Amino acid sequence: MSSAALLHLLHLVSPALPVGAYAYSQGQEYAVELGHLKGMEDAKRWIDGVMCHSVAQLDLPILSRVYESWQRKDVSQVSRWNRFLQASRESAEFELEDLQMGRALMRLLISLDIPEAIAWPAKKPVCFVTAFALAGAHWKISLPLLMQGYCWSWLENQVAAATKLIPLGQTDAQKLLLLLMPSVEQCCIDSQQVGEGDIGAGLPALALVSAQHETQYSRLFRS
Repeated sequence: MSSAALLHLLHLVSPALPVGAYAYSQGQEYAVELGHLKGMEDAKRWIDGVMCHSVAQLDLPILSRVYESWQRKDVSQVSRWNRFLQASRESAEFELEDLQMGRALMRLLISLDIPEAIAWPAKKPVCFVTAFALAGAHWKISLPLLMQGYCWSWLENQVAAATKLIPLGQTDAQKLLLLLMPSVEQCCIDSQQVGEGDIGAGLPALALVSAQHETQYSRLFRS
């Protein structure tokens, strides 16, 4: 991968990317209220479980397919996988999170004059994976590194949420990132083995805490 593509990847996964990822905990907040997450070991099991059984089984396999569809300029397949991913979100919060982040990234890509982003219908929902894959294809970021970047960005946001909610100290947060780093590469490898008919996440407890978070009395995060 060229140095320019690497810099674009760093740009895409930066916490400074204006997509609002910091506003979501993906169910962690209610899990903390229930007492499921009390320290670093609990956070490690929770985050690793979601990454291995949701991100690696749903987001990453679709990212791979959407990336290849953008490369072929096959917008019909992009739209198909975009609808599939939206329909796979198991709570209203998770769907809203995905679409708001997707729309924010698509707005950024439009402002950067990326033709496919400009051509995307203004009122058509767009998932974050769809816009992320478009950026990767446009800037010629290799698919393996794009997948690792997506997974790392997701992990970093989850650890940041745990830092605020449990709470974790900054040193423990860095230790947690290092402990979970090997899972990033493994999840990317595992995702490539997921057949089209097997794409999907089944984490009932995660869906339940997300649904319950919608009516949580006091909360910091939007999911």
